[in-house]
Amino acid sequence: MKVILNDDVKHLGEMGDVKVVADGYFRNYLFPRGLVVPYNETTVAFFESKKAEIEARKEQKRKDSASLKEKLEALTVELSMPAGSNGKLYGAVTNQTLSDYFKKEGFEVERKRIEIPGLTIKSTGNYHAIVHLYEAQTAEVKIAIKAQLSKEDQAKLDAAQSKDAEAAPAADENAEESK
Repeated sequence: MKVILNDDVKHLGEMGDVKVVADGYFRNYLFPRGLVVPYNETTVAFFESKKAEIEARKEQKRKDSASLKEKLEALTVELSMPAGSNGKLYGAVTNQTLSDYFKKEGFEVERKRIEIPGLTIKSTGNYHAIVHLYEAQTAEVKIAIKAQLSKEDQAKLDAAQSKDAEAAPAADENAEESK
């Protein structure tokens, strides 16, 4: 059945798009929720009159997408993940991990729009991910994965730093006495 979208419908299209959908999808889901109207002369004329408004909405989405692209490409995602001594992660960095990170940073990016080469990242290092924005726009995001220290390694590091901190004032006192 040929329909005109009355609103943006995920995985189908945007307001004003003409689509062909299954009769049952139209009858049971789209039409009862007011998401589409049947394609006929009246509805076509109505959407032709709203064409300027629809184009203005799409242009605004393009501008928002361009500004989001600039912000994402300037951002370097730094994640600290539990890893073994060889740099292999105990878990994996997925598109959901990146989506959660972006949400904490104030960006609304769906996980399905994030593309990681190889689907997951399983070792420490520097990587790139692609975020699909509006229409054909994409942003390339830099990812830096670092090994998170275990509790034992963190305790050893803290102990070493405290020994260095104690040794530093003693060295300063010896330097002052020799003057």
